[in-house]
Amino acid sequence: MPYQRRLLPSTSMMAAFDAAARTGSFTNAARELNLTQGAISRQVSALENQLDVALFKRIRNTIQLSNAGKIYATEIHAALQAIRKASLNAMTDPMIGTLNLAILPTFGTRWLMPRFPLFLKENPDITVNFVSKLSPFDFQSEDLHAAIHYGLPDWPGTVSSFLMSEKSVPVCSPEFLSQNPLKNTEALSQLPLLHLATRPDAWKNWFDSNGLELPRAHGMLFEQISIIAQAAVGGLGVALLPKFLIQSELDRGELLVVVDKPLHTDAGYHLITPVDKSDYAPIAAFRSWILKMANPKSIQTTL
Repeated sequence: MPYQRRLLPSTSMMAAFDAAARTGSFTNAARELNLTQGAISRQVSALENQLDVALFKRIRNTIQLSNAGKIYATEIHAALQAIRKASLNAMTDPMIGTLNLAILPTFGTRWLMPRFPLFLKENPDITVNFVSKLSPFDFQSEDLHAAIHYGLPDWPGTVSSFLMSEKSVPVCSPEFLSQNPLKNTEALSQLPLLHLATRPDAWKNWFDSNGLELPRAHGMLFEQISIIAQAAVGGLGVALLPKFLIQSELDRGELLVVVDKPLHTDAGYHLITPVDKSDYAPIAAFRSWILKMANPKSIQTTL
């Protein structure tokens, strides 16, 4: 077999290997792909013969990925995902654009989604695929056209469009406040403080801005704003949260602003797009729309 052809196994081989690697058995892979266990075994064996590499260790009636198999499995899974997405795009009307957008979970559910029907109404020919991410995104390895990022506009090789800043305020439930009456701002340091992993210095900055010292003891830590908000509603302590993302809890009286002294930071929400994709029509349409929604009086886009 020519060398170049050896490096391009059939998709049936790769799909069988990927399913077996993910599920841990040929039987489970067969069930997932609606094939027989023997068919999966033959496809994997053919792949190993073509590559001249043992991808699995056969131990009695079980299989385990070899070291080479573990590395290959990660790369092949990503390649198959890219092929699936490319095929889906190819099956779509070529006149209809696709936008793959990474969003922050709470920002997406509480601010973006209630407004998003307006974008679809204005842009019916654009299909948007959402990915919810808290971890940093990588435009080089992920099939993303744009992402909504919280922080500073310091992403190399991208166009950053400022959306909005955030003002965080200390909040807790009415029941918690009645059980822990606050005599003054300084007394807040004696209460259980709930911390947000994506804003690790928020409480320190808030206390500093009010000329107070943050107590050494740390309270509970949460990953998402929506979860820490519910923890505060449940009476677990005081949380320092962006006011615009907890407005529904404030309106319903589930949370109260303990001290009306917002924390102001240099960080903000930005729409980030790779420079080489910034002129892509669906991105341009979405950028124009979200800037209008977020900050209609002040539109700022910088490289």
